[in-house]
Amino acid sequence: MTNEELVKRLLQECGGRDNVLTATNCMTQLRIHVKEDSKVHDEALKKVEGVLGVVHDRANHIEIVVGPGKSRKCADICAQLGIPAAADEETMSTDKDWKANKAALKAGQKDNPIKSMLKTFGEIFVPLIPGVIAAGLCSGLATLLTQVYPGYAESSFWNIVYNLLSLINSSFMTYLTAWAGYRAAERFGATPILGGMLGMMTTLGNIDNTAKVIGLYNEAQPLDAILRAGRGGVLAVVIGVWFLAKIEKAVRKRIPDNLDIMFTPLITLVLCVIPYVLIIMPLTGFVSTGLCWVVEQVCMSPNPIIRIVAGFISAALSLPMVAMGMHHGLVALYTVQLETIGFVTLYPALAMAGAGQVGAAIAIFLKAKKVKNQRLCSVIDGALPAGVLGVGEPLIYGVTLPMGKPFFTAGLGAAFGGAFVMAMQVASTTWGPSGVLAFPVMTASPNDAVLSMVYYGIGLVISYIMGFIITNALVKEEEVAQA
Repeated sequence: MTNEELVKRLLQECGGRDNVLTATNCMTQLRIHVKEDSKVHDEALKKVEGVLGVVHDRANHIEIVVGPGKSRKCADICAQLGIPAAADEETMSTDKDWKANKAALKAGQKDNPIKSMLKTFGEIFVPLIPGVIAAGLCSGLATLLTQVYPGYAESSFWNIVYNLLSLINSSFMTYLTAWAGYRAAERFGATPILGGMLGMMTTLGNIDNTAKVIGLYNEAQPLDAILRAGRGGVLAVVIGVWFLAKIEKAVRKRIPDNLDIMFTPLITLVLCVIPYVLIIMPLTGFVSTGLCWVVEQVCMSPNPIIRIVAGFISAALSLPMVAMGMHHGLVALYTVQLETIGFVTLYPALAMAGAGQVGAAIAIFLKAKKVKNQRLCSVIDGALPAGVLGVGEPLIYGVTLPMGKPFFTAGLGAAFGGAFVMAMQVASTTWGPSGVLAFPVMTASPNDAVLSMVYYGIGLVISYIMGFIITNALVKEEEVAQA
């Protein structure tokens, strides 16, 4: 039995891959932590070829003796299968690397239908983020160029620069539904190109022609039509590709192997296109329109008090949502807004969370230096520059979350910055970058591009200061000394 075969057999007897939370090793043992202890088959484990012994003396933890050298190789194979390494009883501490703390937190979280759905959206859209960021940055820079240099079109150089920036942005935004369809097909087990084709159909003019024939098109107000090109956007695509995956698998079971490559794609698309266009697109169109309307009523309310409260609450909740993995669900909302109105209203406030952490980390650093906790100073020293640039994970999982209280004081500090940027109606051309790296994308508000970036910068400074003040006031030196 090879090591790969051994690991697969061990996972099977431990209740399957989905039952295994973490796997790590010592000199001779593979140590596995499972969700449900009742699914572990001790006697079967002992009989697996290559297993020298099994220690199962506490619930949900199994130590499988496989011998020196082999234990490390088995743990490496588990890592390749996506099983995180254990982080000492799944507890977090500033003594540990932030990646180990993150693995520990994720390992202890239980799945539920809502979280699974949000995770699915994340798995579909997260790989698209590099394109989202590149397109958004180019859009922001193009907007900035038009406002800083209104006569750009008269200069050959700046005219070319503007058109190239717009070209990069259009290359992503024009075909966003196609990219989403391709990724959704990979996630749901369908043929990726078929998912991409279904996504591409969503924006083509034939949808308008079809809507006119069956009386679902609104000539006076095309955007209000029950069915039109783009209706439902990425929400329609994700649901449509899920349906396509089911149809494709069913068709493939009934098609002879020698005819599969010709007829399975054709039959799948023919069976999918009618319900997709006539049912899924109109229904998800109502959902996406409703989502945008609700967010706009809050984030773009003419009442500044409503915007301030909304910004405060959303920024305060941003860090807990990241820690629980719930932020992936917002990606769908961001995408819908970007498709529908051309910018994102909620993201600038949520981006303040990282700035609140920076302020909190500075306060902790100064206290740690005072109480001579050099180890904590070293951790913050390494994580702080990344936090300023907008990469918050090292500070979340290395400092604030393991300590506990600073995690919440950082969120409270960020809330003040979130309230300010939403009060000023700052909007972004994309999502993803935060901290100082996000300045070029914060150009899509009712204000001009330069003023919008200034407001975003003021929001960062407010979050830094309030994160520092609140953390400095509520976190005692004794807590920092013991961290």
